[in-house]
Amino acid sequence: MKNEIGRILPMIQSLDYDFTKSEKKVAKYILENRGAVIYFTIIEFSEKVEVGEATIIRFCRKLRFKGFHDFKMALAQELSLNNQKNKILDEELLSTDSPNILARKISNGCQSAVEETLKLMDYKVLDEVVKEIDKAKRIYFFGVGFSGIAAIEGKYKFMLLGYKVESYTDNHFMAMVAATLEKDDLVIGISNSGCALETIKGLKIAKSQGARTIAITHQAKSPITKEANYTLLNGTKEGPLQGGALNTRLTQLFVLELIYTKILMNHEEKAIELKKKEREAIEEYIRR
Repeated sequence: MKNEIGRILPMIQSLDYDFTKSEKKVAKYILENRGAVIYFTIIEFSEKVEVGEATIIRFCRKLRFKGFHDFKMALAQELSLNNQKNKILDEELLSTDSPNILARKISNGCQSAVEETLKLMDYKVLDEVVKEIDKAKRIYFFGVGFSGIAAIEGKYKFMLLGYKVESYTDNHFMAMVAATLEKDDLVIGISNSGCALETIKGLKIAKSQGARTIAITHQAKSPITKEANYTLLNGTKEGPLQGGALNTRLTQLFVLELIYTKILMNHEEKAIELKKKEREAIEEYIRR
């Protein structure tokens, strides 16, 4: 996927697992001094970060740029675009903040996380994921902790579209179910960090049985992506005290909503009929 303006900084964060130790130093410096980087020559930047020029070029190429100059030009445009928005999107939550300020910061953080998800989204992969779901005999959502909440939400959403779907948030059940899967089955593993061992093992077992696997994660080259046939990235805006923050859960649900809505549009008549049956069933239940 071509690197678009507005997508560079999110991708640097998302590719953390793919960077070498030296490349991580480059990434850290850029994220902390993004405004200064665009004025360095590659020699100056190399001395500043204390890595070789080859490391910087390799870093830029992982982001799909030819070299440091192309990277700087694109970064300058992205920073200019971000400044024009003039939003308080990345402010830390402080103990001295009033309830009003806290509410604004959380709201802005959610907006920023969704915008980041849009920048990270590969719509060609999204289309492939929709096709895989469409032809799956059975669908399973795996997730633990806060990602387990998204897994359960996924079950309920796709159940309403008439799919045979289940969700599992317990590692033993994930492994047991994964071992029984077949080639027509599909597993969607959700892990923001991409390092949830239970979910990774579940996908690995499912894949070994011939099932298709999909990962929803923030980390583009994390362990879970190695066990996935397809990966969809969600944005995240978590501070040091915000593990499991609303922002992250919101973006996971946003990715699921994109998939759900795309399928809904592809089968509009069937969806309308199912909604009608669901409504009638609920009304009948209430009348009893």
